Amino acid sequence: MYRFSPLIIAILLQPAFAQTTVLPDPTDPNFCQSVQKFMSNTAVESTNTLFTDMPEYRHSKPMVKPLQTFQVVSYDGVMPIMVSCKIKGAAHIRDAFGADAAGEQLFCPDVTRVLQAQAIAGLKLAGLKDAAANAEAFVLDNNEPFMTGRDYLADFELSYIGDDGAVHIQSPGLFHDYDGWTTWILPEAFEGQAYCHLATPAYISALAMGQVMPGTVMTTADDAPVTPQ
Repeated sequence: MYRFSPLIIAILLQPAFAQTTVLPDPTDPNFCQSVQKFMSNTAVESTNTLFTDMPEYRHSKPMVKPLQTFQVVSYDGVMPIMVSCKIKGAAHIRDAFGADAAGEQLFCPDVTRVLQAQAIAGLKLAGLKDAAANAEAFVLDNNEPFMTGRDYLADFELSYIGDDGAVHIQSPGLFHDYDGWTTWILPEAFEGQAYCHLATPAYISALAMGQVMPGTVMTTADDAPVTPQ
């Protein structure tokens, strides 16, 4: 797939988007570290772990001190099609590091909007105007985050054709509000967690070019392909 300088992408995105956040390639071992900063509006540095074993990712639980993030990439052959992140919510970071340590809490669809924009920018830079237009027309579902890990880890369609005839892209996640009353009854390991499954720019671009069809079913089963095949 096409890869371009983050600076070029940021310049291309600026006219159409109020924010100019640029995320690294989802296969980058620090991708979810960048997602942590973006979703929690924080400058606090985390230590990111990129797993190449799905069960290890499933069982991982980020802790806030020291701040940890976890990542796994799902592949279709050699193409990375989904990146999954486990990070901490803004409220938990503020509690641990101070009131100014984190800002507004963002959610998984907000990250997918950045990834979609980067895919569109790459297609335009490659001169693939029709594909770029297709990608711009994709509908990003505003998935409400789940409350349980069981739901977050369930199989789902990364993309699908909606009743409106458009291609939809899903961004399921899990979120626990550390400022909420349930913090008082949850075990510490479950407090303030924020998890996401995110379509990669490579997958969005492949959909736009017709190289893959909507309806890709994602799984977190033990045999999920988390390295290039």
